[in-house]
Amino acid sequence: MTDLLLDVNLQQTPDVYFDGNWAVLSRVLNRNDPSGLLAQATRLVLGPEQLETHAAPGSPAETSRWAVARDELLNRPCLRFELPTEDTRALVTRLRRSADGLRSQISPYFAAGMELQLGRL
Repeated sequence: MTDLLLDVNLQQTPDVYFDGNWAVLSRVLNRNDPSGLLAQATRLVLGPEQLETHAAPGSPAETSRWAVARDELLNRPCLRFELPTEDTRALVTRLRRSADGLRSQISPYFAAGMELQLGRL
């Protein structure tokens, strides 16, 4: 039996729900540079203010900063990334979690049109 993932109300989501080790499950590129750090990432580790991006097995991780920001009108979470070559934001459009909280998926949508689906490892 597979774990059922339930949609979580993003306006009431604690910021710590975004911390963790995330695998990139799918990616849609639009106007993003396909050679960019997030466009190449296969895994993201979101820790306290620190982001590690892993592009390929055996390649060194890139370390930068990240934070959760909320829009003032609807209190929706946005992920702010301060990368070595750019600063970017992604609106979290969906967060799904299992009842026990052990499995999660998030879908951040970036200003340049890239969308990722991330699954907690």
